[in-house]
Amino acid sequence: MEDFVQKLRQYAKSGTPAERRIAKYFTEHLSDLPFETAASVADRLDLSPMTVGRFLRALGYQGLDSVKVQIRDVGGVSATQMQASMSELQVDAADGKPLAVLVAEQIQALHHIYHLTGQQHWSDAVAMIRAASEVFIATHVSQASFATHFSQRLTQARDGVHALDGSGNRFAELFARVSGEGALLVIIDSQRFKKARLLARIARRYGYKVVLISAQSANWVLDQANLILPLPPTRPGEQDNLPPVIALLDCLSSTVVSAVGEEAVARAGRMTEFSVMLGEDPNR
Repeated sequence: MEDFVQKLRQYAKSGTPAERRIAKYFTEHLSDLPFETAASVADRLDLSPMTVGRFLRALGYQGLDSVKVQIRDVGGVSATQMQASMSELQVDAADGKPLAVLVAEQIQALHHIYHLTGQQHWSDAVAMIRAASEVFIATHVSQASFATHFSQRLTQARDGVHALDGSGNRFAELFARVSGEGALLVIIDSQRFKKARLLARIARRYGYKVVLISAQSANWVLDQANLILPLPPTRPGEQDNLPPVIALLDCLSSTVVSAVGEEAVARAGRMTEFSVMLGEDPNR
């Protein structure tokens, strides 16, 4: 694929006017080529399909289908493709196209989370999850699947992980113990989770350490949690912050698993082996 991109660059500089136009279009729309035909490209550029076909043969391909096969086999996204896609996205977002604006916002949120992973409080959160005697993940019932997925991922690294969503009075499980000393409560906050602050206060009084995952605009008081992992602000008009929450939980669980190292690999192997013994799908 890099060879293909390099040839496009060469033709974009020194080809005929038609070749330069085709090369420029291919370079800027690599991710769209699986959905194109020679005729559709020719129509977009006001050229003949024969001209597009000759260009492809000059590149060493029998037709656009040959290029599609290579794109499919490579599967990844090159730096050139990424740059072209980002440039197109920025133009579309500036033009106010709704999906482009949404994707641009989500990319900004991912950048925020990636920056967060390099901060000291991220390392502190990982250490707290590893050291706790038990880990409880609490959230609103609307985000219960996220808490469940997060707890399942953490199970690859340690025992004693529990997901709670408040249904069936399950938050009361936190206080069935004599005290919460040594245990950790991770709260995934949202505008729907009206009990979050009360739960955090009570849990801290009961001895739990509290890690809070919440939007920057939520205005939590610092002493309501031992540590806060801030999410980007919630989009206007929305109650949840789903893409950043999913990304943060995935990154956090992956960091914990990576920090545990070989024991996490061994645990995953044992769980897979037992799932096979029970006739279950280990990938579910």
